[in-house]
Amino acid sequence: MRFSKFIAVGLLLSALPGGFAQLHSVRSKPAKPASAAASEAAGPPAGPPAPEPMDPLGRRTPRGSVLGFLQYAQVGNYTAAADYLQMTKNSRAADGERLASQLHKLLDRDFVGNVGRISDQQEGSIQAGVPPDQERIGTFEVNGEQTEVRLVRVQDPQAGMIWLFSKELLAKVPDLYDSIQQSKIESRLPKSLVDSGILAVPLWRLIVFLLVIPLSGAIAWGLVRLFQLLRLFILHLRKREPEARFGKLFVHPIILLLATAIDAIFVRMIGLSLLARHYYSYLVKLALIVAFTWLTLRIINWVSSKLHERPAAQMRAGSSLILLGERVLKVLVVIVGAVAALSSLGVNTSTALAGLGIGGIALGLGAQKTLENVFGGVSVLADKVIRVGDTCQFGDRVGNVEDVSLRSTRIRTVERTELSIPNGALATMNVENLSRRDKILFKSNIGLRYETSPDQLRCVLVGIRQMLYQHPRVETDSARIRFLSLGDTALTLELFCYLVTIDFNEYLAIREDLLLRIMDIVHAAGTAFAFPSRTLYFSKDHGLDRERVEAAEHTVEEWRESNQLPFPDFPPDEIRAMRNTLEYPPKGAATASPPTPPPVVRDSRSRRA
Repeated sequence: MRFSKFIAVGLLLSALPGGFAQLHSVRSKPAKPASAAASEAAGPPAGPPAPEPMDPLGRRTPRGSVLGFLQYAQVGNYTAAADYLQMTKNSRAADGERLASQLHKLLDRDFVGNVGRISDQQEGSIQAGVPPDQERIGTFEVNGEQTEVRLVRVQDPQAGMIWLFSKELLAKVPDLYDSIQQSKIESRLPKSLVDSGILAVPLWRLIVFLLVIPLSGAIAWGLVRLFQLLRLFILHLRKREPEARFGKLFVHPIILLLATAIDAIFVRMIGLSLLARHYYSYLVKLALIVAFTWLTLRIINWVSSKLHERPAAQMRAGSSLILLGERVLKVLVVIVGAVAALSSLGVNTSTALAGLGIGGIALGLGAQKTLENVFGGVSVLADKVIRVGDTCQFGDRVGNVEDVSLRSTRIRTVERTELSIPNGALATMNVENLSRRDKILFKSNIGLRYETSPDQLRCVLVGIRQMLYQHPRVETDSARIRFLSLGDTALTLELFCYLVTIDFNEYLAIREDLLLRIMDIVHAAGTAFAFPSRTLYFSKDHGLDRERVEAAEHTVEEWRESNQLPFPDFPPDEIRAMRNTLEYPPKGAATASPPTPPPVVRDSRSRRA
């Protein structure tokens, strides 16, 4: 018996930290008469302006008067509870405890109203048909008849303006109390469970209250399970596969939501004391807010996952923005849930929210870098500059984008280190997105020895130009090779072309093939690459291969005689004929394709004939 009482006391009194603190303060100090308490608080007279009198009993507001009365009456201190009744000093001494006890019993059994909605302002609230100095807080429903419960604001010589239960109501309390009938349930229970209790709550109500908690959870689980089976049956009739993730995401928050609602219905049927119901309402509001917040977060997760599962063509530019939006929404939902939870616990959040206007300015000045990073990340993703998985160059660093968070963007560099760039700096940085190239530029300068004759140089230019036109992985329209300058140590040629690939490894292979073919062309023309140095001859130099020099000069001479010299470029029809005629990969390579017919080359002698 004592153990069950201890559990009930812990459950009811620890429901709210504020309520427990108030009740603890009431029980820890003896009750004082109103006059003594008010005179003690008022203190000696002070000079103008006179300080506003304080009421230690908390009767300055309608809600404070009701809660103060209930707290004193709950612990059986009806002498102090009588100070909340509009009675004269003599009548309070004679009938105050009896009327306080009867009024408390009526409030616990037959009061219809919400203590949490009673005005907490000193002037009360404006109500239709109610004088300004009165406050209607609810009604008594006894034997089918309703009686208004009102408070009246009066002037106390020591405490100032206070709220008390009106004398009109107190005149009706004895008759209403005498008409109270014992409930049918209590008439059938053992007398020990009805008469004994904790804080004016019968023991049988406390036992039922504890049993209802797991019962509500079981009923909620059964309802959710029944809904799942019904959903599976409907999907089976429609021949559709059920989505397992859908059920796992929403089961637990829905169970908490239903269990809280069912438990509140049961507690209303049990009929706890008014003060216990008031504290229990805080728990119900808190549980509902937690359930709704939890459910909202799960909905955000589900919607985000569905968006990420859409086809890549639709989500290619917005996957990172969806990820960032998901995180922002979750933060906002948690903040709203926290504010709502504090408000449900009785914390005045209106002042705090009003202070956000001024505090927001100070926060914006103090956290301007953080806000800059947040908005920078949104602008980068909204402009579709980068997305997760892209290979980009940030300044002099190249890497893959791994994540875009609220504050920064994480990059995996080619050295396999992780680089974190603040989003604010990223928004103002020149970002080169290498993953969005449709082709890759190949540009190089080629230096030939100064011993190279003009005709040899022409032969090299024509050979390289023809090779570029013939190569299947070189964009023909943009390909060019030009004699650029007479350098200090070499005859400089400029090679410029686009390679038709977006894969960097394939680009390296194609570039290697082009460089090797250029070496073959230079060697076939009888010249060589120049070194960035001076050449001193101390012995007889054999010079260039005369046979190859004469062959190259003879070829160029034939072009001149036949008016087919390919400068400044080949004729357009010959360029079209050269396209994709070069064997690539070259003959003998491990990845070479089956041999193709050799390209048709027009002979200058046949042209001349």
